[in-house]
Order: sequence, then structure tokens, then C-alpha cells
Amino acid sequence: MNNLKFYLAAIVAFSIWGTFSLVLKPLHSYASLDILFYRVFSCALIMTLISLLFKRKQLKNNLDYFKSLPAKGKQKTIGLNVVSSILLTANWFSFIYVMNHVNVRATSVAYLVCPIITTILAYFILKDKLTKLQWLSVFLSFLGCLLLSYTSLSDMFYSSIIGFTYACYLVSQTKNSQFDKFLVLNFHMIIAALILLPFFPAYSGPIPTEFKFYFFVEIIAVMYTIIPLLLNLFALSGIASSKVGMILNINPIIAFILASTVYGEPLSPIQICAYALIFVAVIVFNAKEIFRLKMEKV
Repeated sequence: MNNLKFYLAAIVAFSIWGTFSLVLKPLHSYASLDILFYRVFSCALIMTLISLLFKRKQLKNNLDYFKSLPAKGKQKTIGLNVVSSILLTANWFSFIYVMNHVNVRATSVAYLVCPIITTILAYFILKDKLTKLQWLSVFLSFLGCLLLSYTSLSDMFYSSIIGFTYACYLVSQTKNSQFDKFLVLNFHMIIAALILLPFFPAYSGPIPTEFKFYFFVEIIAVMYTIIPLLLNLFALSGIASSKVGMILNINPIIAFILASTVYGEPLSPIQICAYALIFVAVIVFNAKEIFRLKMEKV
């Protein structure tokens, strides 16, 4: 039962992200870059205010720990978090663009590809150990993605970009466990904001005047960025990134249901079989943990 809270954190985070289209689609008339600009700037401002007002003790402790690191350790920590910020920014832009200018289904496929990439990266980089059953689930997920790519190669191309950037971000965050999760995420937001700031004057559109824009952007900033990312980082502090990556499949399954029921995007029998195959893969990958939790309850 010790790991249950980490599994629940991952499940809640990815369930929230699965409904992202409900708040992003109303902004389809706005440029993807504008949504990204205001989302990142809002997150950076909100989190920095919270850190300065309510987390000064943790901030001091984290700074003291950082100062205690050797020079190479400091460089590695800064480099890791700067790269993480770049990956997160790239992931957000590609997701928003594909959601509003390609289709919702392509974004759901992206987070089906992501667990496979995450698991493989975790195996080779982090030396995560996988059982034969878990490798079977990776193979099943791969088959599901092949079926989806057969129906649309362009969707698979966009999906792979989104999936790869987030998979790399997930794996990178296993090295940040010694720092406060909120402050780590705050740092990522600040770096992302600084990366985007020089592009804002030249690439942003007219300043939005509709209340709707700011209403949905703030919901995206808090409910679909800060809260699920914190839950995600918390999950990574307790369970392997490969397991978090496979739980991520909850996100596209929910997005897939919304794409077909709410937005009326056509769905072929092949696509239904592919999603079903990937859903089975998630159960197979986590079968050992699911069985253990059931036995503990008994």
C-alpha cells in the first residue's frame, strides 16, 4: 500500500490531462503561440508568487542544498533543469498546435506513443528493470501504435513529436527528487517564460480582449498545468518512470473517447482495436502491482 498514493497521483494527473480538449478547443480561434505565451507566463507568475509568499523556508533549504553541491553537481543540476524546461515548452507548443489545427485524435495517439518511448528510455538510461510480462505490454502498445499509424501517417508524425518531448521530460525528472517538487516546477516555468519572452513581441498576435480567453487560459494554467504536473512529479518520486509512463495511457484513452463522442471525429474499427490493445497493455504492464494491492486488501 506504500506505493498506492504515487499510483493515485499519476492516475489523477493523467485523467485531468485526458479532458484537456474541453478547455483548449474553445480557444481554437487563437494562435497556438498566443495560448502558449499566456499559459507559461501565467504559470510562472502564479507559482513564483506562491513560492515567495508561502514556501520561503523550502526555498532557503533548497538553495542551501544547491550551494553544498560540488561545481560539477551544480552544473549538472542547472543543465538538467534548463533542458527539462525546453522539453516542456516544446511539448506544450506541439500539443496545442496539433489539438487546435490537426485533430484531437492525433494528440491522444501522442500519449500512446509516449509510454513506449518512456519505457525504452528508462530501460537504457535509468536502468529500470522490466519483467517479461512488462516487455509484452510494451510490444502490445507498439502494435497498437502501428495500427494507428496505418490509418494516418501524418497523425503519427505529429504524435511522435509530442510523445518524444514528454517522454524525455518524464525520464529527466527522476534526477530531481532531492529538490522540492513545487520549486522545481516553478523553476521550469520561469525558464520556459524566459525562453519565450524574446519571441513574444514579434510572434504574438494582438492582445486578446475577450474575457473568454483569459478565463480558459487561467483554468489551463492552474488545473491543466500546475496541479497535474505537481502530481506527476510526486508520482515519479515514488514509482519508476516506466510505470508512470504506462499509466499515462489513461490520458489518450479519455481523449479518444472525447474525440469520438464530443467532437464527432470519425473512428474506424482498426482504431478501436488499436486503443483496446493499448488499454490491455496498460493492465498487463501493471498486473503485478494490481494483483499485489488486491491481495493486501484481502
